[in-house]
Amino acid sequence: MKKMNLPNKLTIIRIILIVPFILLLLGESNEWGWFRAVFGGIEEYVDFIALVIFVIASLTDLVDGKIARKYNLVTNFGKFMDPLADKLLVSAAMIALVELGRIPAWVVIVIISREFIISGFRLVAADNHVVIAASYWGKFKTTFQMVLVCLMIAAIPQLQLVTDIVMWIALILTIVSLVDYLVKNRDVMKEQK
Repeated sequence: MKKMNLPNKLTIIRIILIVPFILLLLGESNEWGWFRAVFGGIEEYVDFIALVIFVIASLTDLVDGKIARKYNLVTNFGKFMDPLADKLLVSAAMIALVELGRIPAWVVIVIISREFIISGFRLVAADNHVVIAASYWGKFKTTFQMVLVCLMIAAIPQLQLVTDIVMWIALILTIVSLVDYLVKNRDVMKEQK
């Protein structure tokens, strides 16, 4: 069996980091009995620790792609798992933030719906042997979504206006990137003869 390269390891680390991130973010809100036993004494810092974990996980996304392209380490595993890891990280964070009452559920529904639509579209494209590259709109969308998650985890009252503006920008970019993606790749949905 072939040894896993560094970019793929970083992708796996990003997925693994989702678990402690969510446990920290939601631990106290759910009144889980184990939370106080495990994190007793640091309860006031759990949001900060969760934020640090999210930032580290987000940075692995930036780093793994650069390394893969620079050193020609692009693999089929990476092409599949890297965007999936991003979707899992952002979706898990946003669902947790809905439970904490920090983001409206309808915003998260729009964002996650976009990801399902694009994933389905990619499956159809792959079935037709078409590889669809990520667009700049999609990259901007992901960046703003990650910044939004960071602002909402931090929940700094003085930055509420900034957080609201970033949320609307992330939402607009989510819709624009979806439309751009569908228009540019509309031929994928045409029936093959």
